[in-house]
Amino acid sequence: DIVHRVVATVDNLPRNNLSLRLMPVKPVAGRPVTVKKGESFTLSPRNAARYRPYVRLAQAVPTGTLVAVYKRFYPLFQQAYENLGYPGKYFNDRVVEVIEDLLAAPEVREPVQLIQPSVLYEFADPKLERLSAGQKIMVRMGYENMIKVKAKLREIREALVAKAPAEEAGVKSGD
Repeated sequence: DIVHRVVATVDNLPRNNLSLRLMPVKPVAGRPVTVKKGESFTLSPRNAARYRPYVRLAQAVPTGTLVAVYKRFYPLFQQAYENLGYPGKYFNDRVVEVIEDLLAAPEVREPVQLIQPSVLYEFADPKLERLSAGQKIMVRMGYENMIKVKAKLREIREALVAKAPAEEAGVKSGD
């Protein structure tokens, strides 16, 4: 089931919503750590600590090993992607597209303003609230964590585009 979870999560990251129940890892624990001043909220700098174990894990996995495992099992990822309703499309193209979307997340340094119209927090800035689910995660994890994750994503993208898994298998990559 891990392959299906990875594929579904990757496919959903650039969309508006991400299914937490389909994620291949446990979602970040706890509620967002906020600072309340009067009626306004901001993400606390301490909120970034919730994401650090995931960032450390991403940094600890050697990019070459990660990409080698991905390439080894690419036929399974491709089949799971086709099963999601994308026959004739390449999962590797989607992975690169998702990496590009995550890399495009704005690098917000100042305190991120929030609103709480109901139970869940939303970004007060409509531009941030319109970001993809993956980009919102990048912003919520904090600037320093985001910079580290973006560096890792660039390494992965570079390794993937050097020779795509579909090309190694003798299949021409899609448009």
